[in-house]
Amino acid sequence: MKRPDFMALALQQAKEAAKRGEVPIGAVLVADGDIIAEAGNRTRELADPTAHAEMLVIREAAAKLSAERLGGCDLYVTLEPCTMCAAAISFARLRRLYFGAADEKGGAVVSGVRFFSQPTCHHTPDVYSGLGETEASALLKDFFKARR
Repeated sequence: MKRPDFMALALQQAKEAAKRGEVPIGAVLVADGDIIAEAGNRTRELADPTAHAEMLVIREAAAKLSAERLGGCDLYVTLEPCTMCAAAISFARLRRLYFGAADEKGGAVVSGVRFFSQPTCHHTPDVYSGLGETEASALLKDFFKARR
């Protein structure tokens, strides 16, 4: 059986977020090859500045699994997580983080504060960047270009 392309599913969530007028970022949280949660940004829709795709899937997975720690889970997200999301990833003890495009302005993994490199970081996931980077970057550029 062919394994699903989890980043392709995250990109689909990003496209759906764009259709709702949200910044096109999508995330999929996986455990043992099974999708536990998937979401796109919903900050405008929910009037909630914390409703980033990453936060939404972490919350949903924790509720579904009745666990605050998600050590056996992997997160696929289309854009490098911000500081808030990087902290949530650390506190949730996610095993792996896969992200598409780097975010020089707001990212906190390989850009900015490099949260996981800080001595105060409790847990560092394995990080894999650049997965689906071209499509993720194009989605974001097209979204913001249309609004200028």
